Amino acid sequence: MDRAAKSELVGALGEIFKTAKVVVVGHYSGLTVAQMQVLRRQMKQAGASVKVAKNRLAKIALDGSDVAAIAPLLKGPTLIAFSGDPVAAPKVAVDFARTNEKFVILGGAMGKTTLDPNAVKALATLPSLDELRARIIGLIKAPATKIAQVVNAPAAKVARVVQAYAKKGEESAPA
Repeated sequence: MDRAAKSELVGALGEIFKTAKVVVVGHYSGLTVAQMQVLRRQMKQAGASVKVAKNRLAKIALDGSDVAAIAPLLKGPTLIAFSGDPVAAPKVAVDFARTNEKFVILGGAMGKTTLDPNAVKALATLPSLDELRARIIGLIKAPATKIAQVVNAPAAKVARVVQAYAKKGEESAPA
């Protein structure tokens, strides 16, 4: 890798570290190419990404970012998973680690907060941002639906009573 490519990679990593809400670091030693492709695909479906970079270049890119505390984790064959959703990357990483014992989560960072492996697992148990939004909309929508039902109920009852009298009047009217 020449100097220009290295500086471009450091710039790209620096941008990732500045924009990502959460970063997860893990060891991938022993994973096959097919397993790595599965991990990348799962991350992409969840709205997250995986990057494998030289640790030395990643440490340079970490300087000045909020997630600079993960620098000591960058030893050996490490990969970096990151996402804009604070739950997406940890959730996929923990699920993948459950099924692949060769993938080990070392820790991560969420903003300036450093996460150990247990904190990453705890973060993975939280609902995603989309799930939370759906729950809030459901909570807001439910009272509105109930109000509409209560408001419409008297009118519906009056309409049924009028209809019943109309039927009764039709039946009793001489033909």
